[in-house]
Amino acid sequence: MSESFIATQFDALSTPKQVRKAIRDNEFVGHTSGLAKGFVQCNLVILEQALAADFLLFCQKNPKPCPIVAMSDAPGNPVISTAGTDIDIRTDVPKYKLFKHGVLVEQPLDIKDYWQDNFVSFLLGCSFSFEEALIDGGIEIRNITEGVNVPMYNTNIACDSVGAFNGNMVVSMRPMLAKDAIRAIQICSRFPNVHGAPVHLGDPIQIGITDLDKPDYGDKVSIKPGEVPVFWACGVTPQVVINHAKPRISITHSPGSMLITDIRNSQLSIF
Repeated sequence: MSESFIATQFDALSTPKQVRKAIRDNEFVGHTSGLAKGFVQCNLVILEQALAADFLLFCQKNPKPCPIVAMSDAPGNPVISTAGTDIDIRTDVPKYKLFKHGVLVEQPLDIKDYWQDNFVSFLLGCSFSFEEALIDGGIEIRNITEGVNVPMYNTNIACDSVGAFNGNMVVSMRPMLAKDAIRAIQICSRFPNVHGAPVHLGDPIQIGITDLDKPDYGDKVSIKPGEVPVFWACGVTPQVVINHAKPRISITHSPGSMLITDIRNSQLSIF
């Protein structure tokens, strides 16, 4: 499905249920930034039950890149009732990534054929949720303005390891003027469950990024004179960690293609 179709058929006023239905019907396969204004978007990780406890502890030790919003009601149950009444985790993400022993083998539009009765699903907070608060605060979000996926980069920032789960943080980047960066820190500090305040701003070399024009995931955005890059912990981090752990099978979302929940962003604000 083309990005132009996405832009003309869906907008920030679409409800989560409307977007999820379009995703379920394979009418929407793009990135979800800017959609369903006011509602929490989540990264997805699905693991076999034997690894779930270690991954849960990994998330608890690394809450910036891996803030848990919700989990499976029970192993093997594709419903996560605390996230939405009609959500089916097997169909309601625009595009999935299927890994075997840490190797990407397929990017299906649904995972019904791969579902197992020992799967445990984790929903992790996504930076798309705090973008709404930034926009409401008068701060431009360049990837939304330019109609592309947010740029994401591997870094040299090590996560705390748990069992087989280890690796470095992935960050998302949004360029802005210094005064807006200060305001962004104030705004995002209210949302610790969707990555919270930035982890770095300014010189990308300091966190191991050598070329902002070549993101590891997502799309390049323009950086205007006088702007500084601002970096947030990113929910793609678990994908890197899972690749290192090399589980027999694991499933995640495709970067930028999130699950849109019925949880309101305001419910995650601490102020």
